[in-house]
Amino acid sequence: MDVAIVGASGYTGGELFRLLQGHSSAEVVAATSRKEEGRPVATVHPHLKGYTDLTFTNPAVEDIDADVAFLAVPHTAAMNYAGRLLEQGMKVVDLSADYRLPRGVYETVYGVTHTDYFEAPYGLPELHREEVKGKQFVSNPGCFPTGATLAAAPLASGARYVIYDSKTGVSGSGVNPSPTTHYPNVADGVMPYKLTGHRHLAEMEQELGRLGSKARCFFTPHLVPVNRGILTTAHIILDEPMTQEEVEARYRDFYKDEFFVRLQKPSLGAVRGSNFCDIWFEARDERVVVVSAIDNLVKGAAGQAIQNMNIICGFAENDGLMTPPCMP
Repeated sequence: MDVAIVGASGYTGGELFRLLQGHSSAEVVAATSRKEEGRPVATVHPHLKGYTDLTFTNPAVEDIDADVAFLAVPHTAAMNYAGRLLEQGMKVVDLSADYRLPRGVYETVYGVTHTDYFEAPYGLPELHREEVKGKQFVSNPGCFPTGATLAAAPLASGARYVIYDSKTGVSGSGVNPSPTTHYPNVADGVMPYKLTGHRHLAEMEQELGRLGSKARCFFTPHLVPVNRGILTTAHIILDEPMTQEEVEARYRDFYKDEFFVRLQKPSLGAVRGSNFCDIWFEARDERVVVVSAIDNLVKGAAGQAIQNMNIICGFAENDGLMTPPCMP
């Protein structure tokens, strides 16, 4: 199966390349980048030297030729590709936010007019696998909503308040440096940002609602001096108290068939480089504190995109995703 990575020069593009090297049936045949056109992929992603001889190209949309295309382009850019690639008969997994939310919500949150909107399944497989199966197009969730939603999902229907506090590595800001992500400004510190208005909150609220929750939802992210990973603490206030044993039983039943969700005390090191989401919790009366850990570039982006590709193409869901986490 031929794969094209559209927007392949960033961190997510590099992760798609890395992970697809281990896929039984997928081969990357095209890597596009306007900025890096003409350069060998391995000069931009030096860790891929010896794994690919491809050169970045910048083809017109109609000249992209593959069975599956991953859209690893920025928000508001994916809408220029998605419909046209579908018309060419490709399966498409979009890693941007352009199709994660209803049109009106998207336009309000992102402050733009959507020029090619259509409804798409939200590709969080542990919750929406049946909606993804057999589809030609999947919208890959945001990194923060992935870890947050998986943390809260088993208790969502009985929650009154859900308060997410996330610590994220700097790779979540993308490959281009900024004053916020410049190493001397990040090292030895913790930096809260978007205290009440992060745009991923809309996805979190959407997913709680789909789980039957009427809970009010709040979210504050913090930048921490690590390369990759998101550790999310979800403070869940329930309508009725639950014991530790009851909460554990709920989580074990909810995720009993989910390969990529592991119930154990989370740490970023234990999921680094992998598609796993580790979750644990502690209950006291009406309050349950749930902590999840994911790699923001894998389960939060490229790995989950490959998981979705596997579902829509009928492959084993963990194909290409069996590399163990890298620790320490």
